[in-house]
Amino acid sequence: MTTVPELDPVIHAQARLRVVATLATLQEGDRITFPRLQELLSMTAGNLSTHLRKLEDADYVLLTKTHQRRTPVTYVELTRTGRRAFEDYTAALRALLSPNGDPA
Repeated sequence: MTTVPELDPVIHAQARLRVVATLATLQEGDRITFPRLQELLSMTAGNLSTHLRKLEDADYVLLTKTHQRRTPVTYVELTRTGRRAFEDYTAALRALLSPNGDPA
């Protein structure tokens, strides 16, 4: 009997999965502004902030706060750890959905 792969609970929550999947489309080291990510995901600022905090606590995302002229800007990027966790998550999901239990 095959063991059922464990899905990362930090990523598995729907909103966090959407955040990580969106950030994973960026090249490693690229980042996106908080408002642009919020717009892409159609999330409120408070909801997105809450989920980013969980991902940041797990070292899956990096938030960089800076200024452009006098306007504060927050950039969000997927860390190497976060990218690896997402790859592991998708592999576990593929294995779970595969008829023979092997990732495709």
